[in-house]
This record gives sequence, structure tokens and C-alpha cells, in this order.
Amino acid sequence: MTRTRTLLFGWALALAGTVLFAGLGNWQWGRQQQKQALLDAAAHTLQRRDARPLAAAADPAGARDYDWAAGRGRYADLPPVLLDNQQRGGRPGVRVYRAFVPDAGEPLLVELGWLPLPPDRDLPPAVPPPAETHVRGLLTPPPSAGIAAAALQPQADGSLLAIALDPAAIADAFGLPALAPRVLRLDPELPGGYARDLEVLPNTLPPERHLGYAVQWYGLALAVLVTALVLTLRRRRRHPDSTP
Repeated sequence: MTRTRTLLFGWALALAGTVLFAGLGNWQWGRQQQKQALLDAAAHTLQRRDARPLAAAADPAGARDYDWAAGRGRYADLPPVLLDNQQRGGRPGVRVYRAFVPDAGEPLLVELGWLPLPPDRDLPPAVPPPAETHVRGLLTPPPSAGIAAAALQPQADGSLLAIALDPAAIADAFGLPALAPRVLRLDPELPGGYARDLEVLPNTLPPERHLGYAVQWYGLALAVLVTALVLTLRRRRRHPDSTP
């Protein structure tokens, strides 16, 4: 009876581990599918580049979509927002955002590019907003914040340091009625700004990494089952008279 209880307890642990590992594998598989869909949608938009008006950034129905947009307006006389913990080529830095007021539609945040940070993490000084009145680029959801809170830290030069980009919180800090829920990733071919690209998933795991993790979790689930089965068969050979 004791051997039977031990066997049942072992199988209960094995099944619990299998379910846990398989669930983690399913989650990673789902993330792979989601990110691949985002990349495919962005690639389709960048290939066509059918420009929509900047007012599309404020459309709540498309808050998670990717669109190419262009239009005229002016950069607001407001301090820049520096998004922290942004890597480029393996170097730490910040992404610089400015509020832009289009001729039609709600103000929106425009990403001007990336700046490196020195080892002492001295932030780059704020510079006046660009003089350009015509912008174009890729409308995207704000960078994923993960579990980070959208806290804004005012700097000595007036800029705002953020570890998560929340247009609503930034609008409150600026005293604006609202900012569009999507941001504009400025076309790298336009003059001005800093080093930039139109990479859709910067500072996050690519789909193939999620697929690799999913395979690892599924492999662990299978290994647990195989191990439990082998141990059970060995026990039966040693104790053929025992009741399973």
C-alpha cells in the first residue's frame, strides 16, 4: 500500500509538472504568434506606405494597428520626453519624443530617434524642437511597458525621463487635453533628429526566441512524462507482485 501511495504521489507531481511546463510552452507559443502577426502587419504597411492623415493617430479603433501617416503641423514648445532603458546595437540609451500639433487632429508624440548614454548616465541636454513642419512615418502603439509604471521624472533642463511611455500621463504632465494613443516613428530619411529606424519590436524578444522557449518548455513537459514512465516500469520489474 505504501508503494502504491508513493507511486500515485510521484505521478501526481509528474502530471502537475507536465501541465505547468506545457502551459508555459503554450504561453510562449502565443507570444510568438502575436509578435509575428505584428511584424507581418508592419511589413505590409511599410511596403505600401499609403499615407493616412495624422489624425488617424487619435482613432481609438486603430490604437493597436500600424499605419503610414504624413501631415503638417508644428512641434509644441514643450520639453522632450526621454524613454529610458532603450538599447541600440547593444548600447544603452534613451529614445527622444516630442509633442507635435498637426494642422488637423489631436497632438501626438513623435519619436525623433535614439541617443546613447555615457557610463555615468548623464542625460543629454534638451535642445529646441525641430523646425520642420512636415512629418511622416509609422504610426505604432507606444513601446510595451511590461510591468513598469508610467512614472515621469522631471530633469533639471525641463525634460521628462520615463521608463514607460503613457500618452495620457504625459498629456497630464504637459497640461494638454489629450495626446493621441499612437506615436509616430519618424521616417529615418527625413532630416533632423537622432539615430533612428522603423524596427517594430525594439528592446523585446523576437518571435523566433519565443518559439525557441516554447520548444524548451514542451521538451521539459515531455521529459517529465518519459521520466515518470521509466521509473514506473523499473519499479514494476523490481516489484512484480506490487499493485500499481
